This record gives sequence, C-alpha cells and structure tokens, in this order.
Amino acid sequence: MRTLRHGSVLLALMAFVSVAEAAGDAKKPAAAGPPPPPAAAVCANANALGVSRTVEIDTKGGPGFGFEQYKAYDFLEPKEVVLTFDDGPQVNTTKGVLDALAKHCAKATFFSIGKMAIGLPEIIREVARAGHTVGTQTWAHSDLRRKKVEKEGIDEIERGLSGVHRAVGAPIAPFFRFPYLLDSPAMLKHLSDRNIAVFSMDVDSFDFKNRDPDVMVKVIMEKLEKKGKGIILMHDIHKHTAKAVPVLLERLKADGYKLVHIKPAGSAATLPEYDALIEKDVKGLPAAGSERPLSSVVRTVPSGP
Repeated sequence: MRTLRHGSVLLALMAFVSVAEAAGDAKKPAAAGPPPPPAAAVCANANALGVSRTVEIDTKGGPGFGFEQYKAYDFLEPKEVVLTFDDGPQVNTTKGVLDALAKHCAKATFFSIGKMAIGLPEIIREVARAGHTVGTQTWAHSDLRRKKVEKEGIDEIERGLSGVHRAVGAPIAPFFRFPYLLDSPAMLKHLSDRNIAVFSMDVDSFDFKNRDPDVMVKVIMEKLEKKGKGIILMHDIHKHTAKAVPVLLERLKADGYKLVHIKPAGSAATLPEYDALIEKDVKGLPAAGSERPLSSVVRTVPSGP
C-alpha cells in the first residue's frame, strides 16, 4: 500500500514538473525567423506594363545572350520581352524614355557609351537611381573589328567600363554590347576572361532607320509576333524613339506581353590603369556623394529694390 502511494506521489510530481516546464517554455520568446520579403511597390498606373519577373545573371565566363548571335542561353518564356537601349545618355531623349518607363513601372537595360556618360553624368545617374540596369558599349562606339591591334579594342572596352562607372558613381553591371553588334574572337575572349556578359538581341527596332514612331512600333510588334519573345534593341539617343516608347509599352501590355528585368549577380570590376586614364576626360566631375547638395551651394534670395 505504501509502495503504491509512493508511486502515485512520484507520478503526480513528475506531471507537475512537466506542466511547469511547458509553461516556462510558453513564456520564452519564439525564435526569430527570417525577415519577411519587402513588399512590392504599388504602381499608380492600373494599366501599366510593369515587371513580370526579374532574372539574375551570373556573368562568370562571359556568357552571351540574344539569339541573333548567341544561342546557348534561352531564358525567356513565350511572350516575355527585355527592353534595352544603346548609345546614351543623351539630353532630352533619355529623359523621355525614362519618363515613359516610369509611367509604366517598367525597367530596362541601358548600354551606355563611356564618353557620353562622362559628358552627361547627371542623366546616367538618373537612369541608375530609377532602378534600371546600366551596362556599357565601349568608350566611343568604335567598331572593334576595325582595330588593327588587339590592345586598341581592349582599350575601348575598358575605357568605356571605367568611364560609365565613374559617371554613375556606383556599381554598374558587367553587361556589354558590341557597337553595331560586331564582335570578334579576340574581344569575346577578353570579355570572357573579365567575366562580362555579352548581349546581342532578338528584335531590332531599326530605329536608326525608322524615323516615324508609329512605324518603329509596328516593326517591333510584327517581329515579336513572329518570334514570340525576345530582347528588343533600341537607342535612347533618338527623338522618335523617345516618342515611340510610350506607345510601345501600351501595345506590349495590350497584346499580353510580359516584361523581364535583367540584373547581374555581381557588379563590374574596373581596372585601375583605365580608371586613371579616363580622369583627364572627367573635367572636374566630383565623385558621386562627395559634392555638396546644390541647395547648400546655391539658393534663391529675395530680389533687391
């Protein structure tokens, strides 16, 4: 009888301890989980094209994209498009393109010329601040196939990279497009060694020929209908292109196309010797973030009598 009673007391004590431990555990704060993903920005335009998805590209080894020349990596689904703009920045026209993209909450990739970016740094910085991808397209839009010495072609690529990076004042993408789409084995080897991806295109707007915005949009949409998807090539230096982009975005939306934004897994690395070389072309441009805000330097004051 004593043994039984002793056993009952022991069982009751064990049960009490278990309940107490459970209560103590309940009072402990829960382990912190991973932070929730940031909420997607809401687009004010209900009929905007927007961005359907963003893809990250590992540029190791210099992969090529755009079936006009490089057929290894087909990352677009049917009715998906990538918007790309070459040769800028340029006064007024690049701004017009940016305004149209902003209205549609759309993102694009800009392959900038080094000399142009250095000359108009405030515009290429606006491109970057808007969340678009900034790549490069040589220093002066040179045909690299015509370079008699390999080093001349490398100089064009590297000066362009340093120039755009200096103008933006922030990391840029290791994305490159050959001027006139004219590549060469030697330059492709250099870009591969530098882990810079190369972009051709699938749909050429021929906006350097099609000066009418409506004709330009018609050409793009007809080519897309045949191919079903693709990387679209345009130039943000043309007035008619800036006028065509709003219409193009509306047509893409109306015809059920989806926009893909391409971003790099890592940023481009410039070479110190070319960073130093382009400084003579900078002409007093301060490094991004080092200058005083304009409002602290210049302000409007009451006019005198």
